[in-house]
Amino acid sequence: MNRRSRLLTTVAAGASAALLLTACGGGGDKPKTNDKIAGADTGSKSPSPSATASAADSGRPDITFPAGVKNVFEDEKTGDPTKDAVLADSALSVNSMDDAIFQGNVNTKALGFYNSGKALDSAITYVQGYLDKGDTWVGTTRYFNRRVTLSGDTAATVVYCSDESKSFIKNRKTKKTQNTPTTADSYVLYNAKLVKNGRGVWQTTDIISDRGAKACQP
Repeated sequence: MNRRSRLLTTVAAGASAALLLTACGGGGDKPKTNDKIAGADTGSKSPSPSATASAADSGRPDITFPAGVKNVFEDEKTGDPTKDAVLADSALSVNSMDDAIFQGNVNTKALGFYNSGKALDSAITYVQGYLDKGDTWVGTTRYFNRRVTLSGDTAATVVYCSDESKSFIKNRKTKKTQNTPTTADSYVLYNAKLVKNGRGVWQTTDIISDRGAKACQP
């Protein structure tokens, strides 16, 4: 289903789409910074092992999901500790957005801890889209084919796919779940830029996506 369509398909165009094409043979997403977001430009207990490992580090905010929802992150270990740290924080960036949705609040500490710049702007817009419609989500979203490219000691790119075929929009008030069928749009290709900040956190600073990318479809 199109669980994340409100986030990364609204801003990607032109140069953003070109970036995705260059990085992984796909095409592109995001919008505006809030300096008051808690923890911005600085760090869950997360559903994935890699995210849990990162969350154990001192000073990182806790992230917990309600029953019935889960993000599953594959390809956690590369054999390179730096790449593994990038993947862990990339997962926590994703989790921080869902955590904000579940809390019903764009001012969570985790959102600004794991995202900055354009990515934080987009994360705020994404979460607010859910809140404005009175929605949350349930089910499991799988993230796979995650690949890291390092650029020096403090910059990296993560390209990965998501499978939203088992996650669904749920209205907070009516509790009704949109059990939409699986289509090509249930699969999304992402290209995220990350920068290591002074606290050693690999923050996501920009991200684009290509919903329905053939590279991510089974």
